Amino acid sequence: MSVSRTDRKKTVPTHSAGVRPLLLEAAGLTLSGLVAEPPGGGSRATVVAVHGGGMRAGYFDGQAHPGLSLLALGARLGFTVLALDRPGYGRSAAQVPAGLTLGEQAVVLPAALDAFAERHDVGAGFLMLAHSYGGKLALTTAAHCPGLLLALDVSGLGHRYAVESAGLSRIRPHVHWERTWGPLDLYPPGTFRAAQALVSPMPSREASEVALWPGMFDELAPRVGVPLRLTFAEHEAWWLHEEPHIADLTARLERAPLVRVERQPGAGHNISLGRAARSYHLRALAFFEERLAGLMATVP
Repeated sequence: MSVSRTDRKKTVPTHSAGVRPLLLEAAGLTLSGLVAEPPGGGSRATVVAVHGGGMRAGYFDGQAHPGLSLLALGARLGFTVLALDRPGYGRSAAQVPAGLTLGEQAVVLPAALDAFAERHDVGAGFLMLAHSYGGKLALTTAAHCPGLLLALDVSGLGHRYAVESAGLSRIRPHVHWERTWGPLDLYPPGTFRAAQALVSPMPSREASEVALWPGMFDELAPRVGVPLRLTFAEHEAWWLHEEPHIADLTARLERAPLVRVERQPGAGHNISLGRAARSYHLRALAFFEERLAGLMATVP
């Protein structure tokens, strides 16, 4: 990875103002994460942010530019935002160094949300915003736990890889990096220095399921019954997302009451760390606003 002189010199804060670390005990694991709550209290709802493979919760609190942080933005708009390190990342890595399968993570995540709700105001309930591998966990959780989520927003995830599944483990590091980030000018100065604190090895049990996702999606999709928004970056290179692929993907989500597919201009796979982060986060939060408004309309 080449790093610009500006990237090397920029001092990177730990967290955005109002964002603090937390620990949650869930299903025998200690999960680390970050949380931001509305300054005046009275959360409207709780946005649960779920990171992708090889990253950590700080992905949603980008420090290279003040406008990147989902946590800070969501809190200013009245949401509690909870970003968790998935099992095998952060604090839990010492307990499960090989990580957990998606099915096992989908047991831990609801337990973590229950633990969080015991001590925090979650407002109307849980909305989930997930990226890449985190989107796999979000869809798995939605399929296994009907009623847990009010709505789901996923970026950087499709159902068919743009490379042969069998060859995913053999992709050379520089090619993997290019597919994950895309053009460098999509990211503000300081991004790659800041990202050093976010990058974490993908646990082996998680990695072993990467190639299985197309079949897993086909099994899970008919059971997902939550309003869903999917975003593909302009420079998304991991997934097939031309119109025929999108049509096939959405047709499989037959129980979802709403499936919306959008494109994010000027973005690579790691949308929430790029210059387009604020635009994407605002669109996702607007989708959540619509879902909350719909819930209020059904209340007598």
